[in-house]
Amino acid sequence: MKKAFLLLLTGWMTSGLYVTAQQRQYTMAEATNGLRQQLAPERLKLFEWVPGQNAYSQVVIANGSVAWIKNTLNGSTIKTDTLLRLADLNQQLFATKPLRGLPSLHWISADNAWFSAGNVLYKGTLQNGAMQFSRWCELPEAAENITVNTKSSQIAWTVKNNLFIRTADGAVQAVTNDADENIVNGKSVHREEFGIDKGIFFSPQGDLLAFYRMDQRMVKDYPIIDWSVTPAHNNNIKYPMAGGTSHEVTLGVYQPSTQKTIFLKTGGPADHYLTCVTWSPDQQYVYIGLLNREQNHLWLNQYSATTGDLVKTLFEETDVKYVHPTHPLTFVPGKPDEFIWFSERSGYQHLYLYNNQGKLLKQITSGDWLVNELVDVKQNDVIFTASKEGPMEKHIYITNYRKPASATPFVRLDKAAGWHDAQVSSNGSYVLDTYSSGTTPYVARITATSGKWEQNLITAADPLKDFQRPQIRPVTLKADDGTPLYGKLILPVNFDSTKTYPVVVYLYNGPNVQLIRNTYPFSGNLWYEYMAQHGYVIFTMDGRGSDNRGKAFEQATFRQLGTVEMNDQLQGVAYLKSLPYINQKKMGVHGWSFGGFMTTSLMLRHPGVFQAAVAGGPVIDWSMYEIMYTERYMDTPQENQEGYANANLLTKTKNLQGHLMLIHGTNDDVVVWQHSLDFIRACVDNEVQVDYFVYPGHLHNVLGKDRVHLMQKITDYFDAHLK
Repeated sequence: MKKAFLLLLTGWMTSGLYVTAQQRQYTMAEATNGLRQQLAPERLKLFEWVPGQNAYSQVVIANGSVAWIKNTLNGSTIKTDTLLRLADLNQQLFATKPLRGLPSLHWISADNAWFSAGNVLYKGTLQNGAMQFSRWCELPEAAENITVNTKSSQIAWTVKNNLFIRTADGAVQAVTNDADENIVNGKSVHREEFGIDKGIFFSPQGDLLAFYRMDQRMVKDYPIIDWSVTPAHNNNIKYPMAGGTSHEVTLGVYQPSTQKTIFLKTGGPADHYLTCVTWSPDQQYVYIGLLNREQNHLWLNQYSATTGDLVKTLFEETDVKYVHPTHPLTFVPGKPDEFIWFSERSGYQHLYLYNNQGKLLKQITSGDWLVNELVDVKQNDVIFTASKEGPMEKHIYITNYRKPASATPFVRLDKAAGWHDAQVSSNGSYVLDTYSSGTTPYVARITATSGKWEQNLITAADPLKDFQRPQIRPVTLKADDGTPLYGKLILPVNFDSTKTYPVVVYLYNGPNVQLIRNTYPFSGNLWYEYMAQHGYVIFTMDGRGSDNRGKAFEQATFRQLGTVEMNDQLQGVAYLKSLPYINQKKMGVHGWSFGGFMTTSLMLRHPGVFQAAVAGGPVIDWSMYEIMYTERYMDTPQENQEGYANANLLTKTKNLQGHLMLIHGTNDDVVVWQHSLDFIRACVDNEVQVDYFVYPGHLHNVLGKDRVHLMQKITDYFDAHLK
């Protein structure tokens, strides 16, 4: 069947159609780190709502002075008070070693707040419109995962593998005292999959402490070499690889008043996953989404916080491929027996209202779109962000979930196209809406949830207005099953359709990542624009397996990572070849991490399509990648021998045509260095020439000033082989 390609020139605005003589090109440093440094748009600084008030604090810089201010919303006006200037704070507390900037201010109540400077915490009180701070406590220099509970004034932290708590009276208690460093307490577990980003969970009143305990003793050591010393030093980590022995996680509940810990009786097998940890409002129970290692069966369980006993299973979720829980329960204020649950059971991630007996009361959201975040819950209303307007957009909505579905329209709280994030005031009356789009660098505004008032706070000027900007065309293609695929085509500056140009395809195309969004800059990356300034066409597209398109779109790659994704990317290649201004003999491809796997796969499984490729931090053999991620998408190597064999690039080096360079950080603890080293060994064994470069001491990403070197290295490689 003849392939049809649809080029959409409407919907999103293109940028930089014209170049003036005054405009200049990026330096490599600007193209690499500029958006995080000198070319970053103006943004709201350290915003935080004040609890119990229609007010917020932020940091402002004016006339060379840096200050915390408090803005109080009063009808249609905003009253501003200066809380404390940096100069005054330094005079109060840091005369001998002044702070260079103000830290984040965290409100305890309407009149009290705290901040940290290093391992020292400070507490302040609002007096006569100004903040007065004093030293609160000093934690050990090695303290990590510092967690402050504002209700109880208790503080928890970890040192190495153990957990500690400072009670409100200043006493420090060792919650755990495990001598074996491979028993880890109070830290995130399961390699931060399943939305897990912490291991400390204070109860609602802050007087009880739940925590993860991860036993890694049964997991094989993996060496990470520190090359910065002579002789080099080995640091072993625990890295559970697909199909191998995994760590075992339990959840403890510590009571500071008795200094006793009980562990929830989550049962076996011991290598299951403990997700969605949530306290009940009355502190009597802890809820856990218990997921089997196969990741196709979840039990939402309620456990006694006093005895650790399983009280009941509220409900179960199953899927023939996988269940992917990533959100805790959110209890309804004033309704301690009701909570909101995220689920993809309909094919898209939506919100469901349950009671604590496990009865489904209502599906709150539905449709062929998904909820991104649950921002705020009140007794009658929920505020959430969602892809309702399309997968390249994210907008803010409010709905009354107590009314019948036919009478509860979703009211959109923002007005402009783009990608919106929201923070809601403590009483739910106001929303901070921050967003960008392809033509809008950054806007911050506050709107009343009633829709009757709004105030713009910042509309950032375009920091790229003095640069040559390329024309960018949105592209919609079709997968082989008819699924729409969204991408963008970035044309060279001073584009001439009668000429031909080399092209570089940048890709990721893996789970949980979406490249094509209506955000600033519209290109998505200034290095793409740099390449366009130097005569390249850049193409990027999200194929099946990518994020924010629903379960079927993501699960299309199940048990065959790389295969479906390459089919989709080759649709993009066919589209490029249909364009008269593309030099089909000068085509390159580049990606990092999963994108590095995709890049190498395209060169070996579809040889001859690309003449040059750069693969960074690539997965080469999925049996060497970590359990949680790999087994979700591929099952185990024992269960899916064919899928692992098809994706294994070590056996395909003889297929290489064209030029391929692999790049790896020597201290990569995500995709370990052995992936690319084994690949080089296979190339040598098969007498295949390949290019290789390493960044000593760098982890999975090359960051900081060395990233400029990295991007120059990649650019030079494409210049050498595509120009």
